[in-house]
Amino acid sequence: MGGELRYEISQTAYIKLVLHSIKHKTSAVNGVLLGRVSSKNDVVEVTDSVPLFHSHIGLLPQLEISLILIEEYYAAKGLNIVGYFHANERFDDYELGSVAKNIGDHIYRYFPQAAILLLDNKKLDALQKSKDRSPVMQLYSKDASKNWKLVGSDGSYQLTMKEPSANVVLLDYISNEKWQGVVDFDDHLDDISKDWMNPELFK
Repeated sequence: MGGELRYEISQTAYIKLVLHSIKHKTSAVNGVLLGRVSSKNDVVEVTDSVPLFHSHIGLLPQLEISLILIEEYYAAKGLNIVGYFHANERFDDYELGSVAKNIGDHIYRYFPQAAILLLDNKKLDALQKSKDRSPVMQLYSKDASKNWKLVGSDGSYQLTMKEPSANVVLLDYISNEKWQGVVDFDDHLDDISKDWMNPELFK
């Protein structure tokens, strides 16, 4: 089912996740995607994201607590968890690992159109030279046999940016070291005064 669906990610959701991975370059990091399915055209609209962890990303108790808090907060805004974001620890690792698949499976149980976005470090690294407008992430969705499969490997992009200039803004934020201000759930659990909703990030 996921194969025919398209995913559109907002600039805010996209930049927050990429900055989170830049802040913790030597660690695996993850996050969740929030949004809804557009009734008009079979597009999953990713309108926001929440950076989760940069250490012990597979630990279930912290993950469950964070997902409950996120679901409660965003349900009031009419949004659901619609997918998962993952960046591998090693720069040259382009495999979707078991932790990412397991968390993706958990989200899929509640939202069958769920996607996993995996950071593509090579595309991120080339961004300054290439001025590419496509996302620096690979899109995975469930195939007919319920396995996570890379979408768009045939050149068709089923993950698009809502704002075409998102990479230009991202490069500006990177050069201004905005990534230093990203707060994830690890930071929040260490110090609850740090806000995992990142209200100050885009000011």
